[in-house]
Amino acid sequence: MKKIAWITDTAAQVDEAFIQKHHVFVLPLGVVFGERCYRESLDLTKDEFYDKLRAAKGSPKTSQPTIGEMTSLYEKLQTEGYDFAMAVHLSSGLSGTFESAQSAAKMTDFPVYPIDSKIGSFPMVKMIEMGNELFAEGKEPEEVVESLTAMTLKSKLSFIPGGLGQLHKSGRVSGTQAFLSNLLNIKVLISFENGKAVMTEKVRSMKRAKKHVTSLLRADMETGSVPEIAVIHCHNAYDAEIWKNELLKEFPTLHVHVVSLSVCVAVHAGEGTTGLSWVTY
Repeated sequence: MKKIAWITDTAAQVDEAFIQKHHVFVLPLGVVFGERCYRESLDLTKDEFYDKLRAAKGSPKTSQPTIGEMTSLYEKLQTEGYDFAMAVHLSSGLSGTFESAQSAAKMTDFPVYPIDSKIGSFPMVKMIEMGNELFAEGKEPEEVVESLTAMTLKSKLSFIPGGLGQLHKSGRVSGTQAFLSNLLNIKVLISFENGKAVMTEKVRSMKRAKKHVTSLLRADMETGSVPEIAVIHCHNAYDAEIWKNELLKEFPTLHVHVVSLSVCVAVHAGEGTTGLSWVTY
């Protein structure tokens, strides 16, 4: 058996048990407040991040792992006896992490296979799980890359920002749009399309927004198998649990996770964001 390392970034939000089980190495994304860059999960907790986000007059910036960090990790894995690494990274439509991984892979003699997830969060976790299953079946790295790349086409993530305030701070919407949204209780729906997060719907009230996202899930369940989903959120576990229970009433056999999103998502979407993510098989 080959000794395989999995590499990802903090967009995947994997826990320690998952890291140990699947031999996962996590490169931290960064958030820049003022002159300082904080590495996610290392230099500040989620609570500390949201405290800073609320206090910030402008919007923080996000940063990606450096090529130097990547090559250092690749060399470390080689010395630890790994035969090769599979690297599942945040969508190249949102971050340059995947492209940096491609460049870094060419700078060492340790075999690394970067994969553009075309998404973030929960589907990245499922890609690592699926990849390990494929290796257990005797697949070669190139075959696994091909299968996981195909999996990106069946991965979905849609979320509803808690408000447009942070989207306005980060320059994604105008001040007028944010004002009218608050005045009229308009909720926007943001979904991943071709690796990019795009605004797809505007509806009145959170109830209607959640109903629309659930209809997208229901449509995929009618055409394929969706055994599990994630209710995703930005510092809003309370509402995420409510949505989970609502889903279980309609789909009692569905396995529903509640998953916190990367703080790098919250830089744009803002605190209070909720949504759903799944992979269709």
